[in-house]
Amino acid sequence: MLTSCGSTNNTWGQIGQQVLNDVLVGATGSAATEVATDAIGNILGSVINGSTKPTKQQLIGSWTYSQPGCAFTSDKLLAQAGGEMVASQIKSKLDPTYQKIGIKSGNTKISFAENGTFSSTFAGKSFSGNYTYDEATAKITLQGMLLNINCYAKRNSNGLAILFESSKLLTLLQTMSALSGNSSLQTVGEISKSYDGLRLGFDFK
Repeated sequence: MLTSCGSTNNTWGQIGQQVLNDVLVGATGSAATEVATDAIGNILGSVINGSTKPTKQQLIGSWTYSQPGCAFTSDKLLAQAGGEMVASQIKSKLDPTYQKIGIKSGNTKISFAENGTFSSTFAGKSFSGNYTYDEATAKITLQGMLLNINCYAKRNSNGLAILFESSKLLTLLQTMSALSGNSSLQTVGEISKSYDGLRLGFDFK
């Protein structure tokens, strides 16, 4: 399965073996196959690479928040972080923080227009302005009256992730919330210190 995905290096081999060891314990037959397939899909979806960078045309549209997002900038960094389950664990840690701030699907959205403008609502607070997008790096620069910030786009199997370097995400969350001194926001800083090459943010559908 790993070879068919185009990954034959030792890093992916080690992660793949760890996946199979972890997810097949107690599972047999078709159930084992299904769980293993999902787990390997999670590995590949947790790394930023050329195939996950959207074109500008793929970026354009209206997107609704679904869950916390995260990704590593290389498969090597993902392996160093401990394997495929790390991304799910990070999202689980971020979710209570997002909930305390009030981020949910009903009030967190972003839209990109072809004319270079964007409009967004995060936790019910509206931000809008202009954006530029570099397809080579998947870097988005958002410029508005209240916020100027860089982030990165990543294609997911069911949508789009908008990801930030940890310090930029903290800036965004502090702008959206009066919780700048709250322990819930400190969680973001603690996570970013624990893993190299990690970007955090939001998954959208």
